Amino acid sequence: MRANTAEKWLEERIRKYGPISKLSLFGKPTVFVYGQAANKFLFSSDISTIGYQQNQSLRKILGEWNIFELSVEDHKRVRGALVSFLKPESLKQYVGKMDGQVKEHLEMHWHGKPQVEVLPLMKTLTFNIICSLIFGVERGARIPVNLLFTRYNRGLKASATVQNMVKDLIREKRVEVEQKGASPYQDLITCLLSTRKDNEEVLTEDEIVHNVMLIMVPGHDTSSVFMTFIMRLLANEPAVYAAVLQAKTKPSEEFLTWEDLTKMKYNWRAAMETLRMVPPAFSGFRKALKDIEYGGYLIPKGWQIFWAIPMTHMDNSIFPEPS
Repeated sequence: MRANTAEKWLEERIRKYGPISKLSLFGKPTVFVYGQAANKFLFSSDISTIGYQQNQSLRKILGEWNIFELSVEDHKRVRGALVSFLKPESLKQYVGKMDGQVKEHLEMHWHGKPQVEVLPLMKTLTFNIICSLIFGVERGARIPVNLLFTRYNRGLKASATVQNMVKDLIREKRVEVEQKGASPYQDLITCLLSTRKDNEEVLTEDEIVHNVMLIMVPGHDTSSVFMTFIMRLLANEPAVYAAVLQAKTKPSEEFLTWEDLTKMKYNWRAAMETLRMVPPAFSGFRKALKDIEYGGYLIPKGWQIFWAIPMTHMDNSIFPEPS
């Protein structure tokens, strides 16, 4: 990965062993699967057959009650609560808010600068937006410290610090929900606190904290990397850049709306093509929760299942001239 040759290594492995092979990763027996059929197998299997799998270091930083660590029933319950935050009636309220933060960021860090470092700035922007949407707080002293994205030992200490800050915010939000009737679409924590069954909160405090942590870390990394690469690709493709700019249909002082986004079809295609060519995450893991037969082979219960996203995205038998 450090030498940026992981794809070549996997291509050689596929040529040598075919679309399914076994190896050891992070000290665990692992099956590597490749191809469209493998993708369908992974993403359409029942969650009682194939579960999520994270390496131990990430699990310790994010917490054991994050959605990727939960059993079938707990997974369904927590997933249902999180998905309620992503309903259109919720998302519609955030479009203008996010647009305002982007404009403020560009004015502060980009305008008038002869040169900028895109990735660090995108990390700053995504971190501020994520904190705004999760906690309902803007830039300033009360945003959870941007410490989680450090090396492991420091990351564990930072995780404890951030979890305590999140717990304090949850207690404040709980008062707002119970005493002031705060809107469930105000931010993620308010939404999760407002998700109730038989007048009881669906999620425990630890489940809220650990899943907030889960959203902060991968969401921060993937979004900032994606935005960096789409800028690079637009800079290198003037025709695409010009077509993307045509979506601008309102004065700069007005914020975007949900309706504006639904009209930006070409921009969405440019975004999807960027994700195909340069996916922000290289690979992923699942775990066999029972013995599974796939491709004429037995994957034993407890084994890791590993796949790499670019291997199909850049396959010229699927996408002619993939680059």
